[in-house]
Amino acid sequence: MEYLIAFLVLIGVLIWFHELGHFLFAKLFGVKVEVFSIGFGPVLLKKRYGETEYRLSAIPLGGFVKLYGEEDNLADPKAFSSKPNWQKILIAFAGSFFNFILAVLVFWFLGLLGKEVPKYALEKPVVGYVQENSLAEKLGIREGDLVLSINGKEVKTWKELEERMLREIFARTITVEVLRDGKVVVLKGNLDVKNPRAFGAEPTIEPVIGGVLEGSPAHQVGIRKGDKILSINGVEVKTWQESVKLIRSSEKINLRIERDGLEKELTIIPMKDPKTNLSVIGVMPHIGTVKLKQGVYESLVASVEKIVLLSGLTLKAVWSMITGTLSPTNLGGPIAIAQLAGQSAQQGIIPYLNLLAFISVQLAIFNLLPLPMLDGGLIVLFFIEMLRRKPLSVKFKEAWQKTGLAIIIALSLFVIINDFIRLFSGKKF
Repeated sequence: MEYLIAFLVLIGVLIWFHELGHFLFAKLFGVKVEVFSIGFGPVLLKKRYGETEYRLSAIPLGGFVKLYGEEDNLADPKAFSSKPNWQKILIAFAGSFFNFILAVLVFWFLGLLGKEVPKYALEKPVVGYVQENSLAEKLGIREGDLVLSINGKEVKTWKELEERMLREIFARTITVEVLRDGKVVVLKGNLDVKNPRAFGAEPTIEPVIGGVLEGSPAHQVGIRKGDKILSINGVEVKTWQESVKLIRSSEKINLRIERDGLEKELTIIPMKDPKTNLSVIGVMPHIGTVKLKQGVYESLVASVEKIVLLSGLTLKAVWSMITGTLSPTNLGGPIAIAQLAGQSAQQGIIPYLNLLAFISVQLAIFNLLPLPMLDGGLIVLFFIEMLRRKPLSVKFKEAWQKTGLAIIIALSLFVIINDFIRLFSGKKF
């Protein structure tokens, strides 16, 4: 139920903002709005104010604004059909524009509020550990390397490194400069967008317990938050990653820890992770954090930059699916969104708002795709009519709409099937 409520609130806010854009721009240009509906299908609630009927409908996966004269060629100055094409284009674009505005406002607010980030995020990107089979390992990055640049762009902190990798996610090749033993070493490799992986180079994280899962093997033997792991099965460990590697490969664990300046030895029988069949004991690392706050102007600029970045990544992803370099199975539908909404709501209001802003950008981009039945498809028609200086034929418009309806239905079925396959296979979106 919590997942459903989180999903309905998220979708409701996104749709309301989107349709509000169409509504306000229609009013701005003097177009009569007959219906403003959140959802579609059977009407649950409705109320007329002035010339507009406001509705709440049963199926909350969409919404619409019905404009007077939208389907008929009327000479009435209040009719949509009587307006110049540039105004029609702006009315059609307004829905996505308001979704972009919503995302900017949310990211702006979150920037002003501040967020907790790991302390290491602001430190120099000195590699403390390299994951097996990761991109970093394939490039030849080693522990102790200081990452200087990625694809020619300088990085000074782990935060900048992560942001740069995000920007380069759809690049075909990657070039990383590192400082190793006082010398600059250039490492080159290929990126495989069909099998995306984390970079795989991590900072040094001390082997200190940050949390213990209640009822876990670690909890049962008395391990506490703040304990420092010294050795596992006689092997000395200096990083958290080394501890994880040794634990995962052990059937029985002799653990030596330090607590309040005293050493203590414990024996643990780990449990198996049902998904990976690897040994786990139910502990998490202690990672110090700092709170980053931004000023009003700084946060606004950062919000706009984030929207531009997300929009670019979304368009690159769409193009990669069209060209076949990225599998369309990466698309998510209502079930995937509901899962993400529920999970983020459980984590708190900040993750939930981040998801709201992220999906708002996705919704804006999707609606601007030049497909029939979408706002982008309408913009294409109005632009063609503006160039032709006369309306397109009714026959063409009908064929355009029918084609669009078929595409949208097929796409909807595809993403829903994707959702069910992920749901029953246990894969994460």
